[in-house]
Amino acid sequence: MERKVLIVDDEPNIRILLEQALEDLEDEGVELITAQNGMEALDIIEKEKPQLVFLDVMMPKKNGFEVCQTVKQNRDLKEVYIIMLTAKGQEFDKNKGMESGADLYMTKPFRPKEVLKKSIDVLGLELD
Repeated sequence: MERKVLIVDDEPNIRILLEQALEDLEDEGVELITAQNGMEALDIIEKEKPQLVFLDVMMPKKNGFEVCQTVKQNRDLKEVYIIMLTAKGQEFDKNKGMESGADLYMTKPFRPKEVLKKSIDVLGLELD
């Protein structure tokens, strides 16, 4: 089974940080895909069906909540594990994220080791 992880953020430096945090996964045959806005993310999710999506909240075209809700309402995509990423750690946002169907919520700045560990768990990988 081909494993895919989608990284969605409108800030290039955040996308790069996440890709660097997850580069060990590529050695395990995991494909890392990136998107820079909500519309692009939805297209990729529908086409590629990634197992895991790191999804920024504040983005142009469609925000992370809208993307998450759309994905979780689609029967074919509800298995996609969505981790919402946001700079805002307010409880209001967390609740909104969970209501939109997010599986997990992480605040920026995130710890790369934590991101990698969570990805390994979600993808069911065993890395040394």
